[in-house]
Amino acid sequence: MTADQAKAVTEALGQQLQQEWMTTVKVIEAIPEGNKNWKPDPKSRSAWELALHLAETDVWFLESVAKQQFGTPEASGAHTLKDLAAWYKAHMPAKLEHVLAMAGADLSPIVDFYGMKLPNAQYLVFCAVHGAHHRGQLAAYLRPLGGKVPSIYGGSADEPYPV
Repeated sequence: MTADQAKAVTEALGQQLQQEWMTTVKVIEAIPEGNKNWKPDPKSRSAWELALHLAETDVWFLESVAKQQFGTPEASGAHTLKDLAAWYKAHMPAKLEHVLAMAGADLSPIVDFYGMKLPNAQYLVFCAVHGAHHRGQLAAYLRPLGGKVPSIYGGSADEPYPV
């Protein structure tokens, strides 16, 4: 991938990630605090574990792209959903803006992600699909644990899409 191609990928995905992170906030904020430990099956993560993984990993992917290497994810230190949402709102857009300001030459080198070697900008695709995957899992938990499902990629029964 050339520097120009990497910059183009980053700019295109940056627009999508902007929408994705704001939607993730809505899903996290829809989890009732009193039921955050609910899970559909003993093998499943709880809503809290999913929310924590989703928020911290989103930020970690962007930080890793910025550093051009993957290291240990930053822990949010959150103990409540309100604290997690606030941490995510403070960190995610700042990390995204930093990545969007990067030069193509810093986005095009091959970076190792646990044996997977891709151009740095390509990890923004991974960030987006990983986030959508876990946000979808979490959204499926909302009604059973007593929450309301927000609009994600269109309206929901709880938050209809404006007509």
